[in-house]
Amino acid sequence: MARPKVYVTRRIPAAAMGLLQERCDVRLWDEEDVPVPRAILLDELAGADGAFVLLTERIDEEALAGAPRLKMVANMAVGYDNIDVDACTRAGVMVANTPGVLTETTADLTWALLLAAARRLVEAQKVIEQGRWRAWSPMFLAGQDVYGRTLGIIGAGRIGAAVARRARGFDMTVLYHNRRRRPELEAETGARYVSLDELLASSDFVVILVPLTPETRHLIDEDALRKMKPTAVLVNTARGPVVDEAALVRALKEGWIWGAGLDVWEKEPIGPDHPLLGLPNVVALPHIGSASIATRTRMAVVAAENLLAGVTGRRPPNLVNPEVWERLREGGGPRG
Repeated sequence: MARPKVYVTRRIPAAAMGLLQERCDVRLWDEEDVPVPRAILLDELAGADGAFVLLTERIDEEALAGAPRLKMVANMAVGYDNIDVDACTRAGVMVANTPGVLTETTADLTWALLLAAARRLVEAQKVIEQGRWRAWSPMFLAGQDVYGRTLGIIGAGRIGAAVARRARGFDMTVLYHNRRRRPELEAETGARYVSLDELLASSDFVVILVPLTPETRHLIDEDALRKMKPTAVLVNTARGPVVDEAALVRALKEGWIWGAGLDVWEKEPIGPDHPLLGLPNVVALPHIGSASIATRTRMAVVAAENLLAGVTGRRPPNLVNPEVWERLREGGGPRG
């Protein structure tokens, strides 16, 4: 029986690559830090049964139209806004993600950003590096307290719940806004469900953890930012387009809010001339929320396991569009 042909769009940990090479014929874009060019991606997908992709690759109708054999797309991420899932479903292509694997690691990074922005850590290091530390003085680099303050979480999924659990150690009041109430989270953490407007107006720290959808794009716009406290800190470890960056620049320059910690951006990657990078009250990171060695390795392995299942006739463990699998079970037959 012929081995499935799969395409991997970036160099991945050896543990994941070994799983694929054991069962499949693997082609790889062997550049660690450079996304595969679109033309090469389309050319490679044309002969592939499965694809291992990152959030830098767009899988849409154009990609699917030229890939008649494609059965499975495994995304090495929880979010999958880089994949047109509806188009994949229509084409009979299964899509899977890596939920749960990165929950605690991303929650840790979210807190790192919150604390760094609150206490002006990056700004303080630059003061030393630039030789501007002259002496101790009463209000020198004074920041915002975290202990005992109010934390607002927009999006109380796995990561949001993990962030809320950590807030107990800081004796914080926790508010959350979500598509639906989560009584189990309220019982575990004491979090209180509120409207988005109340969360924005009442929170000292607003953490964004919603997926990117048409409804959440620019959820945090000028109107939302003006509702926040002038002493508030905004933290985004979800997806960049949830925040209107032009409005955020104005908010930070004009003092609508006090600071921001950002791991994600409207258009990635950003360069050193990005308007938010010149502001002293911004802590900026290059989308590293899940970037611990253990977590990124596990994400790659989970994505590889999803891909292997899909191209060998088994149900992928983390299937995003299960209706495709049901059609196959009912005799719809594989693509191609």
